[in-house]
Amino acid sequence: MSAIPANETDEENPPPVFHGGDLDAARTMFPDAPEPWIDLSTGINPVPYPLPPFEASALCRLPSAADLLALKRAAAEAYGASGPESVAAAPGSQILIETLPRLRARARVAVVGPTYAEHAAAWARGGHDVETVPDLPAAGRFEAVVVVNPNNPDGRVHETGRLAEMARDLAAWGGMLVVDEAFADFEPGFAEPGALGPSAVRLRSFGKSYGLAGLRLGFALAAPALARRIETALGPWAVSGPAIAAGLAALPDRAWCREAAAARAQDAARLDRMIQHHGGRIVGGTALFRTAVFDDGPAVFRRLGKAGIYVRRFPATPAQLRFGLPPDKGAWCRLSRALKLV
Repeated sequence: MSAIPANETDEENPPPVFHGGDLDAARTMFPDAPEPWIDLSTGINPVPYPLPPFEASALCRLPSAADLLALKRAAAEAYGASGPESVAAAPGSQILIETLPRLRARARVAVVGPTYAEHAAAWARGGHDVETVPDLPAAGRFEAVVVVNPNNPDGRVHETGRLAEMARDLAAWGGMLVVDEAFADFEPGFAEPGALGPSAVRLRSFGKSYGLAGLRLGFALAAPALARRIETALGPWAVSGPAIAAGLAALPDRAWCREAAAARAQDAARLDRMIQHHGGRIVGGTALFRTAVFDDGPAVFRRLGKAGIYVRRFPATPAQLRFGLPPDKGAWCRLSRALKLV
């Protein structure tokens, strides 16, 4: 997922940003593939959190301020924020990616990449001057820096010390460091959000880790003043009642999160072995996805597609494919059989 240079986009004709999870596109490409499809093109936990039934009132009434405060308190505890005043809740982390560029005047923005393309696209749509850089830039060159940590799709991790130094440098210029931690929940060694200082914003995706992406719930962790600005930009009732209920049930359940992290790490290791056995070379990933290079990536993509298995491809690097985790024994077996034919 390469970032988009500012000189390649405009408000009227922005270039497309391709995403995983588009089974309609998969069915168009491979109309004769067997159903049901196995969608391995996203990095979503295939074993979702077992939500209890929620009260019908969550659908019938607007969420209250008390509901939202309870959710933010649970998120602060789960993600290590100083308190609910440092949390902005949103209908998914994607809307936060769209919102942050609208909170700043035109700026020079560095996106450390290649990475999730929506970051560069959102800042470019916001009228900013966007540049993709291979590593954290030198102090003074940019007013905003965006880092995905761990990175998508290669799993690269930036050390907290370097990020904190970058945040301090940006603060001296009135700048902002955005750290997208969508895949951090199951990764070891991530520091508490408060460690980066007041110029940093950290984004967390509830749906990926808890396998509930359809609920649309995400969080920005920031200094209280910035968290309030984000919430103001999102407007009232940004998070639905069912999403609040799901967050209140799942976020305090740290035992489930630890067990899920261990189980998904085992799944990722199993997937590595399967891919390597069939000619792929692992070049990165996280506990929720693995990225591999094949001698003929397009041929592998087509073979899997004809077998009803959708993986993530990258037009700029066609030898590279990203695999999510199969959800059950049947899916593991289908993937193994399809890879044997490659």
